[in-house]
Amino acid sequence: MGEMLKVGIIGATGMVGQRFVNCLYGHPWFEVTVLAASERSAGKKYGDLMKERWAMALPVPQDIAGMIVRNAADVAGIAKDVDFVFCAVDMKKDEIRALEDAYAKAEIPLVSNNSAHRMTPDVPMLLPELNDAHLKVIESQRKRLGTKRGFVAVKPNCSIQSYVPQIHPLLGFSPIRVAVCTYQAISGAGKTFKDWPEMIDNVIPYIGGEEEKSEKEPLKIWGTLINGEIIPARTPAITAQCIRVPVTDGHMAAVFITFEKKPSKEEILKAWREYKGKPQLLNLPSAPKQFIRYFDEDNRPQTKLDRDIENGMGITAGRLREDNVYDYKFVGLHHNTVRGAAGGAVLMAELLKAEGYITKKS
Repeated sequence: MGEMLKVGIIGATGMVGQRFVNCLYGHPWFEVTVLAASERSAGKKYGDLMKERWAMALPVPQDIAGMIVRNAADVAGIAKDVDFVFCAVDMKKDEIRALEDAYAKAEIPLVSNNSAHRMTPDVPMLLPELNDAHLKVIESQRKRLGTKRGFVAVKPNCSIQSYVPQIHPLLGFSPIRVAVCTYQAISGAGKTFKDWPEMIDNVIPYIGGEEEKSEKEPLKIWGTLINGEIIPARTPAITAQCIRVPVTDGHMAAVFITFEKKPSKEEILKAWREYKGKPQLLNLPSAPKQFIRYFDEDNRPQTKLDRDIENGMGITAGRLREDNVYDYKFVGLHHNTVRGAAGGAVLMAELLKAEGYITKKS
């Protein structure tokens, strides 16, 4: 794919920022040249900052550990040294929107893990295998921002990726109602058991903002591009409950679904087995070969056993069976900080590069 692109990680010290470091180390297309965080972290070596905070299984790569962290607010300075950036900052939503727009207006494409721009009508919220056609809205966004290269693209909420990918291949059967309960790992809150001991032997039946995101974001993913904006779909109607559980990584979903045209179980399994998206067709570096994997065993998928399938980029499903209230029910699972966060954003950037939206600066 040509010369390596220089990339920055904005918010490099947080849980998702750490996962970006992991996912990008040794990447065949992208080279990390900038690490940025808040002003209080700026000027310090990344390795020194992360001595007590590093939550990944593998150690900080040596060449990354020696990099000096820069101030994320220095948009103009960072823009000189990168071709594009990933963003995963912990700030108020209006501050995130302003920061992300500033990078875009500095002609730096920005791939965001944050929620601030997810419902902005001309910002694509991408699950790369599902709605790559929404990338066309970037042209309208660039006109609004007055940019030639710069734009913002976002990934959806991590929890919806435990069930939306399995519903997507079934849209031809016109799903009309979905009820879902998600069981979400503590890493989704940027935590480990070391710094959140209250979660040991505990379940919390509330995660702020998650249920609204779980009910609304899928409809934008299934929306239609009209007059330079993404208009969310009206169906299916989704109701959600989101629960924090004592698991390190991996979000699970219990899903109930009713269709206008009820498929057979065999038709559902065939749709899951055969579904391929643009990342598979393009053989992108981070794309799972098998997008959705179904388990026949009654006790699978399991979080500990199956979250790392396809290097954490695979989507799994199991326990598909008819229901006495809805048409069907099933269980879904994905790795929330890989597929659901940094890895999914890296895959999005690969697609953006392959489609010509992210290029080397001239």
